[in-house]
Amino acid sequence: MRVAVLLWLAFAGAAAAVQPGEMLTDPALEERARELSRGLRCLVCRNESIDESNADLARDLRVLVRERIAAGDSDAEVIDFVVARYGEYVLLNPTTSGANIVLWIAGPVLLLSGLGIAALYLRRRRSDAPAESLSSDEEARLKALLGD
Repeated sequence: MRVAVLLWLAFAGAAAAVQPGEMLTDPALEERARELSRGLRCLVCRNESIDESNADLARDLRVLVRERIAAGDSDAEVIDFVVARYGEYVLLNPTTSGANIVLWIAGPVLLLSGLGIAALYLRRRRSDAPAESLSSDEEARLKALLGD
């Protein structure tokens, strides 16, 4: 029983974000709206979707998405409208085209470059290290110290 209450409390915040007055009467359209809302970032909270956020701007975006869906827009048209109005930052999963491709590629390229530079440095350091050998006097003294 306690586990059920804890689970309910954990998910109550996300469930309470969408108010009953915002919901569409058609369940299929409402499900489309919820799916689109999960992919749009709250511009106030930044780490939450507009579906999870209680911010006023998130509410306005949820209403906007539902208005566009009710007007007959496709999912792509709704997303394009919101992106045109608020920029690509509003997408929780940014596109991999245009200027964003640099951001997607930069991380792995920098990681591989850093690993390559580190490998070259270690290899050069190892090969540049002089091989230290003992002179015959030092070897004789070492043997005497070790008792050989």
